[in-house]
Amino acid sequence: MNPADLSACDMIEAFRRRTLSPVEALEATLSRVEAMEPAIMALWAEDFDGARATARASEARWLKGEPLGPIDGVPVTIKENIASKGCAMPLGTAAIDLVPSETDAPPTARIRESGGAIFARTTMPDYGMLSSSKSSFHKLTRNPWDRSKTPGGSSSGAGAAAAAGYGPLHIGTDIGGSVRLPAGWCGIFTLKPSLGRIPIDPPFQGRVAGPMTRTVADAALFMRVLSRPDARDHMNLPPADIDWGALDRDLKGLRVGLHLDAGAGLAALPEVRAAVEAAARAFEQAGCIVEPLKPFLTREMLDGQDRFWRARAFADVGSLPEAKKAKILPFIRAWAESATRFSGQDIYSGFAESMALRKATEQATRRFDYVLSPTAPIPAFPAELPSPTNDPERPFEHIAFTLPYNMSEQPASSVNCGYTADGLPIGLQIAGRRFDDLGVLQMSRAWEKMRPKQRAWPTAD
Repeated sequence: MNPADLSACDMIEAFRRRTLSPVEALEATLSRVEAMEPAIMALWAEDFDGARATARASEARWLKGEPLGPIDGVPVTIKENIASKGCAMPLGTAAIDLVPSETDAPPTARIRESGGAIFARTTMPDYGMLSSSKSSFHKLTRNPWDRSKTPGGSSSGAGAAAAAGYGPLHIGTDIGGSVRLPAGWCGIFTLKPSLGRIPIDPPFQGRVAGPMTRTVADAALFMRVLSRPDARDHMNLPPADIDWGALDRDLKGLRVGLHLDAGAGLAALPEVRAAVEAAARAFEQAGCIVEPLKPFLTREMLDGQDRFWRARAFADVGSLPEAKKAKILPFIRAWAESATRFSGQDIYSGFAESMALRKATEQATRRFDYVLSPTAPIPAFPAELPSPTNDPERPFEHIAFTLPYNMSEQPASSVNCGYTADGLPIGLQIAGRRFDDLGVLQMSRAWEKMRPKQRAWPTAD
């Protein structure tokens, strides 16, 4: 097997056995990047020389049997809105001056402390406020499964890089679905952890960082690193002694909700619905008690979140000089500037609806141990579109399954559960109770073992 396609767990074992070195693993990854990146365009601010120096240092440590941490020498990418010292953060938009960051954000710091070989940052759309890769700064990132389609967003490059085999470990951020949507549309795995489980800076309501990998075990390995505390995140959860490697569990008797109608937004297409129903039947056959979960998201909740985020976006762009505003993606500018018509009451009521959604999500899911749903109601859409509706007045119709768990702070994963007739991946979302991140990983691993054989990963051909 090409070392670029090894899981992080297998890579670490190969380093331990000295059948593969970190230098060899990185060079295989960079060769994969060279072959696929001209078509995929998932990366920005590549630091191949810096990664090579890290890999050489890691190789020396492994030869002594003294690795720095669980991912020492493993190739890693970081979403470009996660600060890396000395590297600018354009936030996907041409409107921002490129000023190098003075410090590493918590995830970056933890990766470096564990010896991860960071070789690039991954792309995102303007201000991270799209579920596509449309950006006024980055080139258009494409889905490796079908390059006419989007990889999703806002962790666009991370999803594409994982599917394309740019090494095993990637990290993105999520405030409404931004790791889960790319994971679902790129056929990979991700965990949106409980709010505060992975320290992030700056923290914000619903905003988390999450591992994006090809396997559940790799995400669990990455969580050993990323979940370490950092005082800069004032929403950071207290340190917890979690055995992230304990992925096996008995499924018998677990109460599982099947959520096929979000209550608002786009309806799940028949192919998507059928794939999720098939997964639910498999869990039922494994001993779970599967029952339907009624819709709990309302139109008012979804529209209220939209109003609040428009106002938040306008706070970012409203004070910019006209020359910089002109550089913003037109879709995002129109969406943000529409907030000028809102009153203070409109904005407050929007925030209040996000709190109503938080309550509704917790109450609706309380009687279940876990909830199964589509990650997205549709498969990946054309890469050139900023959103499935292509309408800044209706931008969030496709996040009705993912958004609730950001507001409720509950962990939720996306794991591949099938393919459309056109060969596009379909994501299964598995949500758990607040703080039960390990349980969500365990359920995801159980599905990984039950699901039908997966198709081969995309190649450069």
